Amino acid sequence: MRSSNSEVRRARGRAAAALVAVAALGLTLTGCSDGAVSPRSARSDALDSKAAAGADAGGAAGVDCRKAKCIALTFDAGPGAKTPQLLDTLKEKKVHATFFLLGKNHVEKYPDTVRRIAAEGHEVANHTWSHERLDKLKPAEIRAELNRTQEAVAALTGRKPVLMRPPQGRTNKEVTKVSKELGLSQILWSATAKDYSTNDSALITERILDQADRDGIILLHDIYDGTVPAVPGIIDALKARGFTFVTVPQLLSPAAPKPGQLYRP
Repeated sequence: MRSSNSEVRRARGRAAAALVAVAALGLTLTGCSDGAVSPRSARSDALDSKAAAGADAGGAAGVDCRKAKCIALTFDAGPGAKTPQLLDTLKEKKVHATFFLLGKNHVEKYPDTVRRIAAEGHEVANHTWSHERLDKLKPAEIRAELNRTQEAVAALTGRKPVLMRPPQGRTNKEVTKVSKELGLSQILWSATAKDYSTNDSALITERILDQADRDGIILLHDIYDGTVPAVPGIIDALKARGFTFVTVPQLLSPAAPKPGQLYRP
């Protein structure tokens, strides 16, 4: 019996998702320093410290990811022309996300969108100024790539980011050192749709749903044609599975993001 087109698409989506996951894992292992901390470990360590000090061990903003099935939705390389549509969706769905913003041709081109991202309660984070691979740069160049975006975001929102995502997930000791100096934690991911390679919103959705897991961090881009239309379906499907959407700091809470630390689900 011949498979239906939808069955074929699902099978291809699962296979592609598996390849994407393997590639992402390989990238993470080869491109990153030792000492990565998972959100679950970060929470556990913070709880142990708070318990020892007799402090309150509650989660951030009423979300306790020890109990809730949390997942963080993140977007890289924006803002772009489609970001306002994405923000409309997130507002409608009552979901807060984390936006890793590029400075050149993005923050500087869409200042009102940056202000709106911050005003609507999303986490504004740093994805460098021009998307250079930081592990190939000298310390002064790394600092310039990160600090220029720090300053640009602060000028628009009144607050410097505390999170950064290195382009391609590539980092090293020098990147870690500069990140620490600038007060930036390094955030990787566990689920990616490889949406830069396809405009098929259904395929993007399938890839994310196949990789989604508790305490996961989803990587998407709000600058590609197929991605923003896929977001409503991704949110609805994951909510139906019992997931609670949180920002990256909420996922780590009660731990505070530690400057220089690499976090990876």
